[in-house]
Amino acid sequence: MQDSPLHLLLVEDNPLHSKLIQRLLAADTQLDCDVEAVDNLADGLTRLVKGGLDLVLLDLVLPDSEELETLFRVRLVAPQVPVVVLTSLDDVKLAARAVESGAYDYLVKTHLKGVALGRAIRYTLSRARARGGEWDSPMFRLAQQQFLKAAQYMGLDDNIRQRLLFPQRTQMVSFPFFRDDRAQVETVFGYRVQHVLSMGPTKGGIRYHEDVDLGEVAALAMWMTWKCALMKLPFGGAKGGVRVDPTTLSDRELQRLTRRYTTEIIDIIGPDKDIPAPDMGTDERVMAWLMDTYSQQIGHAVPAVVTGKPVVLGGSLGRKEATGRGLVYLIEASAAHLGIELAGATAVIQGFGNVGSHTVIFLAALGVRIIGVSDASTGLYCRDGLSVEALLAHVAEHRVLAGYPDAEAISNAELLELPCDVLVLAALQSQVTVENAARLNCRLLAEGANGPTTLEADDILADHDVFVLPDILGNAGGVTVSYFEWVQGMQNLMWTHEEINRRQQAILLDAFERTLRRAEENHLDMRTAALIEGVTRVTEAKLLRGVFP
Repeated sequence: MQDSPLHLLLVEDNPLHSKLIQRLLAADTQLDCDVEAVDNLADGLTRLVKGGLDLVLLDLVLPDSEELETLFRVRLVAPQVPVVVLTSLDDVKLAARAVESGAYDYLVKTHLKGVALGRAIRYTLSRARARGGEWDSPMFRLAQQQFLKAAQYMGLDDNIRQRLLFPQRTQMVSFPFFRDDRAQVETVFGYRVQHVLSMGPTKGGIRYHEDVDLGEVAALAMWMTWKCALMKLPFGGAKGGVRVDPTTLSDRELQRLTRRYTTEIIDIIGPDKDIPAPDMGTDERVMAWLMDTYSQQIGHAVPAVVTGKPVVLGGSLGRKEATGRGLVYLIEASAAHLGIELAGATAVIQGFGNVGSHTVIFLAALGVRIIGVSDASTGLYCRDGLSVEALLAHVAEHRVLAGYPDAEAISNAELLELPCDVLVLAALQSQVTVENAARLNCRLLAEGANGPTTLEADDILADHDVFVLPDILGNAGGVTVSYFEWVQGMQNLMWTHEEINRRQQAILLDAFERTLRRAEENHLDMRTAALIEGVTRVTEAKLLRGVFP
């Protein structure tokens, strides 16, 4: 579900219809809505002026306004807020004219069902985002700002700088898939972005999340370019995603969505073109479906088209835990640099998904006391340390941390400010900002998520002597072992788990040492130093290849 409720304004003068709509919305498990209802246009316009609304459900025939004039007055006051028209069966022609005039959809009140109402709202919001300039994303702006800062420090040639600010190739699709009842067809938006094609095939995950948009995917593709270059992997950066809440889908629905999405992007992926992998909301099972769909179209099994798939289908040993394991390798190196003895040190981990949970496991194995963890449902704190085994057992049974009995429940915001030696960010972007950076109380901030810290927060953390292990270095263990999986698939061989861990550690520590050396020699923060390492390698490749024609 979405992190915060949708704010809907219902303008409907018939009390029976108003109550029906509110009851249907309250019963919809896929929507979390706060509904404000008014029975006349004047009150509706007053509420619109205050702002903060995501969508308007609008009856066109009201006591103080009728027909298209009602829509025009709403759009005049709030032109960016999407409108879904509510109409009677006799006024369908009027509703169609309203859509021609700027409304996003219409619903016949006398035939209204919960499925149709929820789907109209979800699809309207997706269409509004698609129309509203998808590049204009906070995440993409952050990625560009970080790149421009690095470019300024390194004196990057303006031609290269302009070329690298936007992805080289972008595909945006909309496609349908059947719900399980076969009576409902859901339409969703999907993306695949390839940032740089100069370094070899592109590489990057696929995420399923209700907030995915073009700007977010482009930012992740850009970061993946710098990450691969920093690790000296022969890939450019890519990323993909579908704007959908996977927690609302059955296994069958998830499979149908994955196979259709694969078909939509099949022309631009392949083991020599672009190799997807799991990300937020996807896993090795989704990669198996993607591989199978691609292979069916090609006519033979192509294991190397994706990484992060099950081992029995050609996946690599160690891939599932690779990001968490790699992050802990780098935390060990950072702690040694800072003089922190990890045995007995304290750690707080925000995020308890694949990356966060494995980070907890590997840190605990080093003797680190885990005093705080969180996921989307809650934060947990125990000064004496949390039982990792009990946490994992609770999540295995309940799927979330909420309800765990042997800890104090706290908010995610409070969790970030707990006194600790190591704070791990393994959740979402923009978690440490100018508002809370000064209140962080850790010595080492390790980024397992993408883009969790803003540029302004970086400056504050530096002033407070917090050592930041940046995301393009900290979470690079995943793509590193994905590279191993791709190599094994292309060569039809299999490495041992020990060999994979040893190779991963060597690559990550080499990147850490190069980044730390550049940071110390040039008096830079670790993020800028890591970016310069990556950008320098991409720049060299682009200059050597030249411009065609």
